[in-house]
Amino acid sequence: MRPVNDCYAGRPSYHAVVTALPDVREPEHTSLADKAYTAIRDRLIMLDIAPMTAIDDVALARSLEVGRTPVREALKRLEIDRLVVSYPRRGTFATAVDITDLAYISEIRVQLEPVAARRAAEYAGAAAQAELLELADTIEEIDVRTLDRDTLMRWDLHVHRAIYSAAANPHLEDTLIRYDNLATRIFCLFLDRMTSFDQHVGEHTGLLRAIGEQRPDEAEQRARDHVLSFEKAIRAVV
Repeated sequence: MRPVNDCYAGRPSYHAVVTALPDVREPEHTSLADKAYTAIRDRLIMLDIAPMTAIDDVALARSLEVGRTPVREALKRLEIDRLVVSYPRRGTFATAVDITDLAYISEIRVQLEPVAARRAAEYAGAAAQAELLELADTIEEIDVRTLDRDTLMRWDLHVHRAIYSAAANPHLEDTLIRYDNLATRIFCLFLDRMTSFDQHVGEHTGLLRAIGEQRPDEAEQRARDHVLSFEKAIRAVV
């Protein structure tokens, strides 16, 4: 994808987009293990740690400026998330990104994403609704074709996290985050081959507005269509 340049008159600059991206840093009170978990998880999701790569916990601890114990605790959690796998006497590795998993992931997401969207439309408070509508406005102004992969993926992740949080069911939120993480790894792997990724990201606007304006039936349907169109787009380039 091309970087932003000044020829896109009227569009927000790359700097403006990055500045507008909500701060998703961990709260100050989180433990070192939590911080290590979040940082390593993000590297795995974004494929900064390549699939099937051996995990060097010493190097990770050094780069994150934490001890090896928090890193090891984080890796145990990431194994539950299916982002890493450990083998006796061989070590820990980033899991493979297997396209055959797409059907399994979609089978779960197509059931649960609509539930989260409906719940958010029905139960989100005024502040959460306002946040979702503001997010829709921001995305609508961005030419996603000008964003680099990292920024695009972080917008995608933030939109889904905002919806899951607005659904006000922590167990549903945890489950959806786990499967959205796995779906995002697949998205990252095939993004450069996709020609309609801007349409996929653009679907967020209608979904966010349906939730923020308390239209649960529409929100549920848009969430279902979004998951199905994602699977279809990926399969088209495999």
